[in-house]
Amino acid sequence: MANQGQITQRGLEGLTVAAREATNASPAGKGLPPVHLWNPPFCGDLDMRIASDGVWFYMGTPIGRSALVRLFSTILKRENGKHFLVTPVEKVGIRVDDAPFLAVEMMKEGDESARLLRFRTNVDDWVACDSAHRLRFEAAADGGLTPYLHVRADLWAKVTRAIYYDLVDIGEERVVDGRPMFGIASGGEFFAMADAEQVRGAP
Repeated sequence: MANQGQITQRGLEGLTVAAREATNASPAGKGLPPVHLWNPPFCGDLDMRIASDGVWFYMGTPIGRSALVRLFSTILKRENGKHFLVTPVEKVGIRVDDAPFLAVEMMKEGDESARLLRFRTNVDDWVACDSAHRLRFEAAADGGLTPYLHVRADLWAKVTRAIYYDLVDIGEERVVDGRPMFGIASGGEFFAMADAEQVRGAP
């Protein structure tokens, strides 16, 4: 427990050390640290924010090193609607303006009858869109829709506007619960975007 409090006491440097130690402590070859298994004490909020465009800030200054952002993203956890950075010995709260990740690239595999969409996030995770990693669509302030992709646990990626238009281009109509819906097929699932009549009537 010698590292207790190092995040809050030493700021960004302490967070970097703690994140590296947590990553190194995870089983080799098992991917991301098992943050879902860690329930350390809450040690307060950190002046860190993830903006809606995916940029991470520490004390109001953007974190310019992509490797550092990637490292911090591996110890990110969401509980009861709030985001935290977690190590085996402490947990600190951070602010997230929208979703913690952005989906910035999309690849299509297979044909229309067996399509699988893969998305790359802004921290270079690749996520296959299927029953375990779903797309959801929320009403945007401009009257349109904003898609989100489930990345892991309770963490989501906002899909960029350019990719949203790509999704609309490959969308299709299907009957869901007796209603014609417009949506996206991927990984054997159909993710309804909007009522088909609304889409057909849109300019």
